[in-house]
Amino acid sequence: MRYRSAALFPLALIGALAGCGKATEAPPAEAAAPACPAMPKQDYVWIPGATFAMGADAQLPEEGPAREVRVDGFWIATHEVTNAEFAAFVKATGYKTLAERDPPPLPGAPPDMLIPGGAVFTAPTDGNPNWWRWVVGAQWRHPAGPGTAIDGKDREPVVQIAYDDALAYARWAGKALPSEEQWELAAATGGADRNVPVDAAGKPLANYYQGAFPARDLGTDGFTSRAPVACFPADDHGVHDLIGNVWEWTTSKASGESNIIKGGSFLCAANYCARYRPAARQFQERSLGTDHIGFRLIDPARAAPVG
Repeated sequence: MRYRSAALFPLALIGALAGCGKATEAPPAEAAAPACPAMPKQDYVWIPGATFAMGADAQLPEEGPAREVRVDGFWIATHEVTNAEFAAFVKATGYKTLAERDPPPLPGAPPDMLIPGGAVFTAPTDGNPNWWRWVVGAQWRHPAGPGTAIDGKDREPVVQIAYDDALAYARWAGKALPSEEQWELAAATGGADRNVPVDAAGKPLANYYQGAFPARDLGTDGFTSRAPVACFPADDHGVHDLIGNVWEWTTSKASGESNIIKGGSFLCAANYCARYRPAARQFQERSLGTDHIGFRLIDPARAAPVG
């Protein structure tokens, strides 16, 4: 279904704004973005199979109870799919994302939601308390609408990607999307902190929201939006950005029109959802793109390592 009502928008539109208190818009702090290291030499790394407690240390009702799950070993991409990689796919195939296509006419749909576009986060103001807004023309080349672009941002994760868009890319690349079980095994056994992702000195180890969401991101991690992939340290497996930066699609269905997304994003804050934890999960309408959801791949055809 291509008509998206406000009730179907992710995260903030599901919850009540009053739950976070009265918010006022403030400009983000000017933080110098860190210099990112070179891209990883390995494109995929092996995650050994294991039986593990999925949903361990649950903090929200939908995360638990913990249950024992067996997952076979698999290869996972060391980083999220980038703008440059998705551009190569579009150039080769002429593919148009769902956000670029005309939605079918449906009686009662707001006029602007019958025009191609996507959901965009905007800091709320006294005049407009909504932090998720439908923006006509928002798509992967223009993540926050026609006035924005990805020029010079080849290394950032591609966003405004619906589930079918991610599937189409995966099939073209000869790969697949991970299941929720695969994704969580990789994160849970990679050394990710089960609480806030910081080092011993309190320095952020991932791109998430520092400050009082949704009013102001202090940007102490160097970013107040998406970061280039693999800018933050890899986990114990050699995987970057499983936690934070952008949410990632999985093949696991939630209910109805939704699938499970994992990992949290640059919009996840300790005072709101804290969904940058391995056990955290969110339900996302498959046909809806946003400016904080991307994806990564697994390689089911690659043979397991020997020895």
